Amino acid sequence: MILEVAILNVIPNLTTEFEAAFAKAERIIASMEGYISHQLQKCMEDPAKYILLVNWTDLEAHTVGFRGSAEYQEWKALLHHFYDPFPTVEHFEKVKN
Repeated sequence: MILEVAILNVIPNLTTEFEAAFAKAERIIASMEGYISHQLQKCMEDPAKYILLVNWTDLEAHTVGFRGSAEYQEWKALLHHFYDPFPTVEHFEKVKN
């Protein structure tokens, strides 16, 4: 399992619209092969900053399967115009003991 982490800086006066659009978009990501779970959290110190955490079965489920899909185009249309700057997305794996 891998964890996708994206810091989302939303244009400050568009946070309400972003949250409404995300409510639609999260159905898209949840339907993708390799998706496990996700969380969207809002920053307490900066109400226009969010963190998106998505658990995937493997890296390719996100980078190839989701990003290469027609559904991703719908995701982009719903969400990408809210970001300034565009988010950096990183992937993490659990450190094994």
